[in-house]
Amino acid sequence: MGKLEQQISDRLAKRETDQSIRSLSTDKDRVDFYSNDYLGFARCPALRSEVLEIALAHEEYTLGSTGSRLISGNDDFTEQLEKDIAGFHYAESALLFNSGYDANVGLFSSIVQRGDTIIADELAHASIIDGARLSNAFRYTFKHNDLESLENKLKASKGNTVVAVESVYSMDGDQAPLTEIVQLAEKFGASVIVDEAHAVGIFGAQGRGLVCQLELENRVFARVVTFGKSLGAHGAAVLGSSKLRSFLINYARSFIYSTAAPAIAHLTVKRCYERLQNGNFQPAVHEKIRTFKKSVSSFSHFFLPSDSPIQSLILPGNQRVRQAAEHIRNEGFNVKAILHPTVQQGNERLRICLHLFNHDTEINTLSQLVQTLL
Repeated sequence: MGKLEQQISDRLAKRETDQSIRSLSTDKDRVDFYSNDYLGFARCPALRSEVLEIALAHEEYTLGSTGSRLISGNDDFTEQLEKDIAGFHYAESALLFNSGYDANVGLFSSIVQRGDTIIADELAHASIIDGARLSNAFRYTFKHNDLESLENKLKASKGNTVVAVESVYSMDGDQAPLTEIVQLAEKFGASVIVDEAHAVGIFGAQGRGLVCQLELENRVFARVVTFGKSLGAHGAAVLGSSKLRSFLINYARSFIYSTAAPAIAHLTVKRCYERLQNGNFQPAVHEKIRTFKKSVSSFSHFFLPSDSPIQSLILPGNQRVRQAAEHIRNEGFNVKAILHPTVQQGNERLRICLHLFNHDTEINTLSQLVQTLL
């Protein structure tokens, strides 16, 4: 075994010892309380039939895009989709990326330079952190949703300053105090970027997101919306000014050097947005959230505060939370154990995701199972 292979082996062995090793699973035959398909679009037979019917009717929709957007992977349909998405979210423009990770890495790595500053909430997604690292800017984190901590970092910032937050946090399910964050950033001449991955489809009129719900569209520099959560599709878009769109086309490496998504992926996104625009899913999904919270009310202090479909039950210790998830799985429900180092040690949790397709009886049965673990 060579030195590099030995290093890999040793690091994996440490993960095994720490009970934090990750592995892939194809187990999907249990009740879904773990996916991000909050509105059930990904599993909707009617939606699937619509997409396939349209795709088959258009011979120009090739199986692959054949190249990056800057070479052969662009078309009128994609550009119109970007305009439609921008209009839905009350933004000037949108630029599609192949994933939320690509969008954040491309955005944060390009918009600031050495001598500038990025200040991110300590619970910001890994893609924001990785994009900030690539930017060569000064990087700070502030305590989660703590305005005083943010202000202290703003006072220490240099050059052009960007504040990076999620509107709804993917592991805790709570909301950022966006209005107060924007006001504070404006006080110091900083720009705010909001990742709306887990807010789209859930908050705001027709699911436009928390930024729209709070009427902050014209006070944030950029938003990232992803299609792999409530929309049940794939990909993401950066929302902002037309100049930002042009800048990213020229400088965001994850956009420039990636093969574009195929037409059927963009067609799926289009049909999902039409469903959001023509439907009214938000009251129903929030009723599911209320049903769950009522069912766990007698032991709600074990859960992190959240008014989103993400409900996290703190069960400290990798081994304990793994065993809890396995017990629930054996009873016919899929929930996800979130381990250290994904979350801080002592904050390991069961991450329970609620969906429109979860029956109330399933929610109540899951709640009873969870209570037996405490």
